Amino acid sequence: MRKMEFKMERTGLLTIGQEVTVTESQLPTSYYYTIVPAVAMSKNYPAYQRLKSRTGKVLEIEENPRGYYALVEFDEESINEE
Repeated sequence: MRKMEFKMERTGLLTIGQEVTVTESQLPTSYYYTIVPAVAMSKNYPAYQRLKSRTGKVLEIEENPRGYYALVEFDEESINEE
């Protein structure tokens, strides 16, 4: 299992336990992920850390001085077995 943090601009866009789908976008030297329909975005990841799964589950939602964040868990282990 892999956990990734996504930044949201406001609260109420996701709920704990919600299944989400992400899209991958490429930059010149890295990749980032967006929860569909564009409610939250990940940090940039180098190519060797690319996400293999496109669906995940929201584990927690946190508010801190930097904003709102959702922790999403992806099951990449079942992808490797195929």
